[in-house]
Amino acid sequence: MTIDSMIDNNLEIVTTADGSKTIYNTLVGEHYHSRNGALQESRHVFVNSGLNYFLAAGNVKQVSILEVGFGTGLNFLLSAEVCTENKIALHYTGIEAYPISAAMMAQTEYEQYIPAPLWETYLTSYPAALTDKINLDIYNQLRIAHCKLIDFKTDQQYDIVYFDAFASAHQPEMWEQAAISHVASFLKPGGVFVTYAITGNLKRMLKGLGFKIEKIPGALGKREMLRAVKEF
Repeated sequence: MTIDSMIDNNLEIVTTADGSKTIYNTLVGEHYHSRNGALQESRHVFVNSGLNYFLAAGNVKQVSILEVGFGTGLNFLLSAEVCTENKIALHYTGIEAYPISAAMMAQTEYEQYIPAPLWETYLTSYPAALTDKINLDIYNQLRIAHCKLIDFKTDQQYDIVYFDAFASAHQPEMWEQAAISHVASFLKPGGVFVTYAITGNLKRMLKGLGFKIEKIPGALGKREMLRAVKEF
């Protein structure tokens, strides 16, 4: 399936409860972000509970993030903003089997929340990031791996994993042992894994892979979420 056919046939722009926009995939039957607020979910689950938690250790000069389910790029943009403000080099890899077009990306209107230079550079650079690693500016490097999670390969090890796949009800294979083990293998010891979901099965899998599990308050509309630190 081509990007154009995905846009034409399966994707719709939706306004969420906090006024920010997301995309609804009619084929999968799932939104890319929470209907309770795309912006608040991204900031709470990934930026605050993942990136800012990692940076709180102090004296961080660079950080590497692997995102499963790049989607609209909102998690990347908010992370890039934080790293730019703090003069931290960000090396960001997103995995996306069905990337959206830059035209669809522009319809999210995330320029309301992102500094104009970053947003404009991102929109023009986005297509190139689907085929190669690119530098958006002096702080932010982006690569989008156009493949399924299980087919993703790299020698790089990451500080943080943003696990933002569609819910298990719609994409159960993304939450099975093979997928979780695969993504966990790319995380450094001491690295942080965050996701909006929390289930007994996910906790058991991560514990078995050497993670320390933490239940923390979820984004609006969810009581809890999961943060896990890789101990070995």
